[in-house]
Amino acid sequence: MVGFIDAHRNAHGVEPICEMLPIAPSTYYAHLAKRSDPARLSDRAKRDEALRPEIQRVFDANWQVYGARKIWRQLRREGFDVARCTVARLMKSMGIQGIIRGKPHKTTIPDKKQPCPLDKVNRQFRVPAPNMLWVSDFTYVATWKGFAYVAFVIDAYARKIVGWRVSTSAHAGFVLDALEQAVHERRPTKAMGLVHHSDRGSQYLSIKYTERLGEAGIEPSVGSVGDSYDNALAETINGLFKAEVIHRRGPWRNFEAVEYATLEWVDWFNNRRLLEPIGNIPPAEAEANFYEALEAEAMAA
Repeated sequence: MVGFIDAHRNAHGVEPICEMLPIAPSTYYAHLAKRSDPARLSDRAKRDEALRPEIQRVFDANWQVYGARKIWRQLRREGFDVARCTVARLMKSMGIQGIIRGKPHKTTIPDKKQPCPLDKVNRQFRVPAPNMLWVSDFTYVATWKGFAYVAFVIDAYARKIVGWRVSTSAHAGFVLDALEQAVHERRPTKAMGLVHHSDRGSQYLSIKYTERLGEAGIEPSVGSVGDSYDNALAETINGLFKAEVIHRRGPWRNFEAVEYATLEWVDWFNNRRLLEPIGNIPPAEAEANFYEALEAEAMAA
């Protein structure tokens, strides 16, 4: 109502407008006085004014994908004593909101001719340490020049993306490239007992992919046919990627644009994005905490 009066006061006058609206002229003038002199604002209004730029900062710094809960968590991490409902109220007044995830599309094309490893995970994606379970999957992105395909390898402990690749075709080689990146970063050995889990896509059942897992000392595991729950963790990461990058920043001109955006997102996801399943901290921080606790335990012993 105050904004409406501001916009029409010159044409009609304040008092005539107030007669038509459920607001007294004194209330309007009191609002003007507070607006011109911030010292006259209530304590709540002053705090709101201080929080709005902080909320906008966190929102902008995190790809403009965080909703009220994630922004509240980040502000609390930074030392702000603020309630979640306050963040939600201010975000609504500022006209900003987080992204809403859509329904994922399936990219799995099973190859019934290939021998298939057993499912060694059975939907149990919680593990007590890094390098015990990797999950892999890929998704597609429509561009003006055709489809781009994006593959991820995720360490299940902290949901950290340890390998990824973007390709113009869904051949077996591009998921193998993502695996190679993960192997290069983590240097697994057979003694680790690392399990690699995927769906029954022909890319993951290819001879080269299976051989590379064996060379790296990684045990293969494959879910059942047509059941996304058997690879739910990888599906979740794919869903976040599509919601936070692809659907929000498209349309996409070409493969190169998708590749660069994926590079940016993976860096942000691993090092700054808050994940609720691991305690509302970034994946890299969760892994660092694990190794610090392990080192402290070894020193105490």
